[in-house]
Amino acid sequence: MKSPQLILLCLVLIISVQFAELASGQTGSNVPDWSVGMVWYQIFPERFNNGDSSNDPTKDRINAPDGWEITPWTGDWYQRAGWEQRVGPRFYDHVRMRRYGGDLQGVIDKLDYLTELGITAIYFNPIFDAVSLHKYDASYYHHIDRHFGPDPEGDLAIMQQEDPADPATWQWTSADRLFLQLLEEAKKRDIRVIIDGVWNHSGRDFWAFRDIQEKGEESAFRDWYKIIEFGDAWSDGFDYEGWWGYKGLPEFTETDDNLHPAVKEHIFHVTHRWMAPDGDVSRGVDGWRLDVAEEVGLGFWREWHALVREINPEAITVAEIWDDAARDYLKDDLFSIVMNYRWAYAVHDYFINRKISARDFNRRLQSLRNDFSDRVNHAMQNLMDSHDTERLASMVVNRDRDYKEGSKIENISNTYNVNSPDEEGWNLVKLIALFQYMYKGSPMVYYGTEAGMWGADDPDDRKPMPWPGMEFDDEINHPYSRDRNRDPVGFNSHMHQYYTKLGLIRNQHPVVQNGSFTSLLAPSRERVFAFARHDDDNHMVIVILNSEMEEKTVNIRTDLLSGYQDETLTDLLSGEIVNILPGGRIQASINPVSGMVLVRVP
Repeated sequence: MKSPQLILLCLVLIISVQFAELASGQTGSNVPDWSVGMVWYQIFPERFNNGDSSNDPTKDRINAPDGWEITPWTGDWYQRAGWEQRVGPRFYDHVRMRRYGGDLQGVIDKLDYLTELGITAIYFNPIFDAVSLHKYDASYYHHIDRHFGPDPEGDLAIMQQEDPADPATWQWTSADRLFLQLLEEAKKRDIRVIIDGVWNHSGRDFWAFRDIQEKGEESAFRDWYKIIEFGDAWSDGFDYEGWWGYKGLPEFTETDDNLHPAVKEHIFHVTHRWMAPDGDVSRGVDGWRLDVAEEVGLGFWREWHALVREINPEAITVAEIWDDAARDYLKDDLFSIVMNYRWAYAVHDYFINRKISARDFNRRLQSLRNDFSDRVNHAMQNLMDSHDTERLASMVVNRDRDYKEGSKIENISNTYNVNSPDEEGWNLVKLIALFQYMYKGSPMVYYGTEAGMWGADDPDDRKPMPWPGMEFDDEINHPYSRDRNRDPVGFNSHMHQYYTKLGLIRNQHPVVQNGSFTSLLAPSRERVFAFARHDDDNHMVIVILNSEMEEKTVNIRTDLLSGYQDETLTDLLSGEIVNILPGGRIQASINPVSGMVLVRVP
């Protein structure tokens, strides 16, 4: 029986947490039930799968040089084609002009693959019509990219019939309809879908920006952008501000912490279009990931979120925020969660860079959890890699660097190692994945990480997906013609099987999705970390992680095991049996750079 003093202490702690949440304006009330404990998968559409080669991008659409052609999906990433060599002497002079032809049909064709992997939610990088490969430079927000659908020329004809400033004239292109079909197919498989919203800037090909180029100061949209001055000294007839000085991404006007009223109205119409196509919420997206959230005013975000939750109270919004500013943007009237890069930094410091101890790692994790309510923490997108980082496999190869440090290798002086991991490195990737799947939150896998893809930061983290059955050229080239190991490229079935097993464990054990977290072992010297996920119904999973290069024997005692003397725990990864000893103790030997997931089998 618990003592009255202990009960009182627990009540005080609960009340203190609730008051802290109310004071911070963040209780998790805007986190939908479905989002708690998901397994996310990030898709970069142009490089995921080419399901329809008839819609591949064209030279004219991307303003490519003479001789340009679609890049072979299975080629050596650093091998330059003839047209690339004519563009310039360096690999990075041209690589962003490549197109491989990934499209929405390619995603639809692989939805069953994602289901078998255990994926329950998809985050799409931008899919709106745009010139670039990444689509953060929109031409139209209200249309899906013409080359992601089955009829690019027909879609262009439809776009040209519309007045993009008047939603009453908007039609559905073939690409739009294919995306709605994708949403329908995903729903059949119980997969949620969110898309990227980029409201800070557009591309130079955006319809309103083109109107200013054509009409100058007479354009009805001249106030939409941060125009510095008009004049003949500028090739466009005017100068303007671009995102972080990059003129390819002109920024929208913002005053008083809010976007220009006309820009805001247009974005609101776009938001409604994709959340409730033809007024039907059941056919729309389940939420949004918002690019560079800190660079758009909070006034706009509050109004936009009010609209989103009016359309669909069960929608989720995910902010791209890399640092402690997350505390200021996760509020009940703002964003639901963030891409949890702060978590990634901590994981990198412990497992890869090895600059902090297990004890300090545990403290870092506790500090991150303390910032938000349980509900928010359960829904957080816990990711290691994305389109904005080097891939996890390359992090372990270059483990002497901090997270994001020197991961872009466009500078010739960079000595970044472009090779794939060795066996020890792959084991570390698996160990990190194990922690990612078992920890509190919702793991997010960047496309291909489960298939053994590696690569430095943008653009090298955007290679084409190595699907089973494809025969890839070995990687033998280097961006700066340096010596390197020959690396076979292909679908890593062992890694895929491991991720599939993790997804199965997570989806079959709700306690891992939404249970409490208790640290069990976090020493200051040995690199062994253990914790439990548990609930009030005595469901429990114990996870032990050994990141040492040698076998470790651990002794753990926890009240969670009291009363189960003489019973056993089973490791869901290996099938090994561990006895529960008197006093709620267990003793287990863990292989180097590996882990255990122990469950009690009544």
